Order: sequence, then C-alpha cells, then structure tokens
Amino acid sequence: MSIHKDSQINFIVNLLFDRRSYAGSKVRCRTLIFTLLLLQYEVITLGIETSCDETSVALLQDKNVHANIVSSQIAHTKFGGVVPEIAARSHIRIIVPLVTTALEVAERQLADIDLISVTRGPGLVGALLVGLSFAKSLSISLGKPFIGINHLEGHLYSLFLADEPPRCPYLVLIVSGGHTEIVLVEQPFCYRTLGRTLDDACGEAFDKVAKLMGLPYPGGPYIEQRALKGKIGSVDLPVPHPDGLSFSYAGLKTAVLYYTRENPQYSIDDVAANFQESALEHLCQVTEKAVRETGVKHLGLVGGVSVNARLREKFQGLATRTGVSLHVAQAQYCTDNGAMIALAGTERFTRFGPSDLSIDVVARERLEELPHP
Repeated sequence: MSIHKDSQINFIVNLLFDRRSYAGSKVRCRTLIFTLLLLQYEVITLGIETSCDETSVALLQDKNVHANIVSSQIAHTKFGGVVPEIAARSHIRIIVPLVTTALEVAERQLADIDLISVTRGPGLVGALLVGLSFAKSLSISLGKPFIGINHLEGHLYSLFLADEPPRCPYLVLIVSGGHTEIVLVEQPFCYRTLGRTLDDACGEAFDKVAKLMGLPYPGGPYIEQRALKGKIGSVDLPVPHPDGLSFSYAGLKTAVLYYTRENPQYSIDDVAANFQESALEHLCQVTEKAVRETGVKHLGLVGGVSVNARLREKFQGLATRTGVSLHVAQAQYCTDNGAMIALAGTERFTRFGPSDLSIDVVARERLEELPHP
C-alpha cells in the first residue's frame, strides 16, 4: 500500500469504530488485517511459478527480490517441445527443494512468509495443478493467506521490478513461447488486449523453425546465435501482415518450410537471420501501429522472447521514431519466474484481498476477465 503509516493508523481506527462500514464487508475485514500486518513489518511474499516447463520460487519484500530460483527442464529437448506429463512430474520432484533453496538464499524460514502467491493460469493444467496445490497446502499449514495470479499479469509486473517502471496508461507487448499479445494498461488492474496471435505465438514459431533446421529446443537462443553469422536479404521471407493489431506466424513458418525443401543445401545461418528479422519486424510493425493509435507515452516489452538482443535493438528504434519511453524487463525476469508472480500477488492482494481455497487452475484466462476497480 502506498499510503503513509499515520494514514494507515487513522484508517484502522475508523474501521474499528465504524461498525456500519466494517461489519458487513469481507473486503474491509481483509484490508484491515493486511493493513495491521503492514504496520508491523514489510510483507514477505513467496512466489511460485509452474505454468509450463520452468519451476521457479522467489521471495520478495517490498519489491526487493531476496531470492529468485529458476529450474529449467531439459527433459523436453529430445522431443523438440514441451511434453505436459513430463513437465508436471518434474514440477512435483523439484518444487520442495526449490522452496528450501530460496529460503536459504534469502536467509528466511517458512514462518517468515506472510503471503503465498502462485500462478493459477493460463498454462498447462497438470503443471499448474502442482504449484496451486502446493501453495494451498502451504497456506493451510502455515495459516497464511494465498492468492492465485494470472501468468500474463505476472509478466506485466516484471516491469515493476526495475527502477523506472512505466506510468499509466501504457502499452505492453507480451511475447513468449506461448503468448504474443499487445495490452493497453489503462490503470492498475485495468487491462484491454488490443491484439493477439491468430495461430502460433512468436516463441512457438522460433521453436518450430529451429526444429525444422535440426537445432535444439528451445529454439530461440539457437536461432539468435546462428542469425549473427547469417546475411539478411539472402533469403526472401515475408513479414506477416494480418488485419488490425493481430499477429500471425503460420505463413512465415510455412515459407521457411518450403524454402528448406526447395533448397536442400540451404545455409542455416542465412535462414535463421532472415526468419528472425521477419518475425521480429512483424512484432515491431504491429506495436508501432498500436502506439500511434493509442497515443501512449510509455511502452513495455516483456516475456521470454524479449531477451532477444535484436528485438531490443529494433524496439529502441521504434521508441525513437514514436517518441515513447521504452521499458524492458530485466533479462532474469523475462522468462517465467517466481519474482514477477510474487510482486503481482502482493499488489493484487493489497487491493482485493486473498483468494479462496476453492479456486482452481485455468488453462486459458484473459487479462480482461480479472477483477478490476
């Protein structure tokens, strides 16, 4: 909460002695309890992320990340993509050791945790169930509140782990292995998705093109590495142009398939360079169109693909052309991580209170569907 401590005390006194405003409202009761907690010490939040093939646990206190442990699963490499059953079983094996490690790094005990924040979706149902079930069990055993968080909202809050976060209203391009969409954040917790992918997400396209050329999974880092040695313009690949502010990668992926079939002696470096350029140019063109249509002054870039150096370079150019302030999440918070879930949970709990123990995972959940002011 951003109010001054004296104001918090007055707020509590008013709630305690004004039964009409206090007795009939669960939200006010939760707010009272949380405010009392804040008066004693800064809230320590345990963040748990298990939406796909990365298990992550973090401890955060007042936007200070005391631990952010990420375990990436390599078992999927030989399959060229994530196998849901393997992902879920890996989360089960590793989640307790990761919590133990995070507590050791942060020099904390389980009893020090004030709030448990966990990803409830979107993502792989089996993987999500591991994290959510563990968080509920921990909440019950410790007697501490927990809150379920939308994975995409977590990515949005990764921008606020930096020193200079964006100011509302702002646009954010979420670009990762499973999501490619552009979101207008009109005010805290109030979102409007302006466009999303019609088929493959950008990260999925990178993975599939990498597999097509015999490169390992995940494909993004390997394509980026090979692209550094390729010549842009040596392979004619289209930049997608779907209607409106939508994204689409099916056509570009198919163009790569046809080119490699018709040119068996193709250069992996050249194909990688030109595929990457077309894929990232598509992101830039749609985002620039959204910036000009909305007139925002702040632009965010989040998600695993935002680690790509060429994408960051192109977005710097976009920011210069449009006069917007560019905000890019730190590399360690771009991929799936517990720190962003912890921060999103702290902020949402401050406004709306805890989640009920009856909540379930959601394989698909849009940001617009979340509670908002």
